[in-house]
Amino acid sequence: MKYYKPTTSSRRFRTVPTDRIRVKPHLPLTIAKKASGGRNNVGRITAPHRGGAQKRRIRLVDFKRDKWDMPGIVQSVEYDPGRSCRISLVNYSDGERRYILHPDGLKIGKTVISSRSQAALHPGNAMPLSCMPGGTVVHNIEILPGKGGKIARSASGFALIMSKDDNYAVLKMPSGEIRKVFVTSLATVGRLDNIEHAGKKFGCAGAKRHIGKRPHVRGTAMNAVDHPHGGGRGRSHGGNVPRSPNGIPAKGFKTRNPKKASGALIISRRKKRK
Repeated sequence: MKYYKPTTSSRRFRTVPTDRIRVKPHLPLTIAKKASGGRNNVGRITAPHRGGAQKRRIRLVDFKRDKWDMPGIVQSVEYDPGRSCRISLVNYSDGERRYILHPDGLKIGKTVISSRSQAALHPGNAMPLSCMPGGTVVHNIEILPGKGGKIARSASGFALIMSKDDNYAVLKMPSGEIRKVFVTSLATVGRLDNIEHAGKKFGCAGAKRHIGKRPHVRGTAMNAVDHPHGGGRGRSHGGNVPRSPNGIPAKGFKTRNPKKASGALIISRRKKRK
């Protein structure tokens, strides 16, 4: 991380990564990001405190890794404005180029491959969990086989294979959660890059505005018509428990849909139930 000298009050606590990537993206694999400003299709604010970000182009990342048994050479390591980790541009032997998530330790010029069977346990190689031994560090893990990686896709993200049986593999997340995943699900070897991302500090409000975050207003500072905590005299929230602007409690209220959740595959949760 780069630490600035405290020449101003905003520079005092600002930190940025030292390995800032300045490589132009491969334009055929990018699309323009349409700014919504937190509004829905009728113009009402449904996601507050958003808007005014720098114009960006979304990189189309290959999460399925379905170029089977075709080696690809890492051409460049690039910055992706849509995620916290780096991405790699891979040039496959048939001439096609794709973006993949960049694992720690993968260098430019190295070869990566996706296989349905056993492959070398090198960072960036993708294969089913059944082909990996216990203790392997993986990322970009599929929840349902063939649907693309969903787990461990952010900066420094990874999971550890603890054990396997005929149908499931037991994975341990950095959060402490232990869950089961189908052994036929695809995963990529290695831990994702940009490990120092958690230590980044914006230091000033302007840096927050550049990524699209507008000022956050306290609910107690609003009127009663605008927020459940609004109104009253002084710093009073009317005896309400902490709530969102829509009235949803912020502490202890379950919002997960039981029909869509995969809670049956979770062995030990991140937060222990009392």
